[in-house]
Amino acid sequence: MKKIMLVGRSECGKTTLRQALKGDVIHYHKTQYINHFDVVIDTPGEYAENGPLGRALALYSYEADVVGMLISAAEPYSLYPPCCASVCCRPVIGIVTQIDHKNAMPKRAEKWLRLAGCKEIFFVSAYTGEGIWQLLEYLREPGDMMS
Repeated sequence: MKKIMLVGRSECGKTTLRQALKGDVIHYHKTQYINHFDVVIDTPGEYAENGPLGRALALYSYEADVVGMLISAAEPYSLYPPCCASVCCRPVIGIVTQIDHKNAMPKRAEKWLRLAGCKEIFFVSAYTGEGIWQLLEYLREPGDMMS
């Protein structure tokens, strides 16, 4: 599996997505620092929300094969400036989370991720499982055995 670094603002669903990708039971857990798991680097939202801390994300991206920029489908604004994905040294994908939320507007979130520079976009719900398989398939390396 490719190692993915999950980036996004607080409460956009990074840790919940990590749990869903691993098949874990979904429970709320506030990420306090950058966590390395087998194939996921989970980052605190504050790193994406604060310029000086954002520099750490650039450094940690070297440890990933792909960077996933997350935005909730219920988000009222985008944290990402136009073309920001171009500064990353790894392939960047967009991940629209919380597509099952009652106020979800996934097409708007997709437009924001495309404006940020993401060409490949995944739509996921960690709670219903929608889109999780497609993301796992993208992360699978040729020759990986999926059980």
